[in-house]
Amino acid sequence: MTPARLHRFMNLWPPFLFSGIRVQHVAPDWRSARVRLKLAWYNRNYVRTHFGGSLFAMTDPFWMILVMECLGRDYVVWDQAGSIEFVAPGREDVYAEFQVDEAVLEELRAATAGGQKYLRWFDTEVKTAGGELIARVRKQLYVRRKRRDGAA
Repeated sequence: MTPARLHRFMNLWPPFLFSGIRVQHVAPDWRSARVRLKLAWYNRNYVRTHFGGSLFAMTDPFWMILVMECLGRDYVVWDQAGSIEFVAPGREDVYAEFQVDEAVLEELRAATAGGQKYLRWFDTEVKTAGGELIARVRKQLYVRRKRRDGAA
């Protein structure tokens, strides 16, 4: 999978397509991504703001995918846990950005060098185009270096 193919696939993937979620960018080096959630009649809740499940879904796979691709095939990377804090009602399109820094990758490599698992939280802010904070999403990743015998 290349970043360009992932970009196209995610925009046609039914859970995103039918929720108004659009991947706007995936960096060629897998270090960043940007996602938009359009506010539409089909993804509003009872009080006509963004449905919380859509806010969480727009952020769900990206930390795992980006970290997995940046670390390479010698690592196991899974989503372990997640949480969302709703800060303000979302009444317009919202955006989430993901940035994987080299320091984080070095931290993960060092923590798993002996084959042990490592759990790390990643934070994402969901904001409007004007910068208003709508939600904070936290995802915890399980990271472990694969065993030499090829077993996960």
